[in-house]
Amino acid sequence: MIRGILLLDTFVAGVTYLKDKSVLKTLKAGDELFLQWEINGFDRFAILVLTAEMKKIGYVPEKDDIVFARLMDAGKMLKARISEIKSGEWYTVISISIFLVDL
Repeated sequence: MIRGILLLDTFVAGVTYLKDKSVLKTLKAGDELFLQWEINGFDRFAILVLTAEMKKIGYVPEKDDIVFARLMDAGKMLKARISEIKSGEWYTVISISIFLVDL
């Protein structure tokens, strides 16, 4: 269980673009996720969402990522937890809660 301050309830962006979607079959509500800042060619404040095994499942939505990148740059630890997974034949929506970890 994550001990911390809830910052945002959101979803994982980019799930449909995963090359290896097999990681999605291992996920369940309540799973802890890790966040990692990634400077890439599309978004200089991109925040990766990773499983406990450090497998990529997507990103924090771009509209929200600058605040989290700034917090991480200041040395703050952030984690996420899956709140819900909805999937259909052509899509998967992973709802997450993002926390500022209280050490």
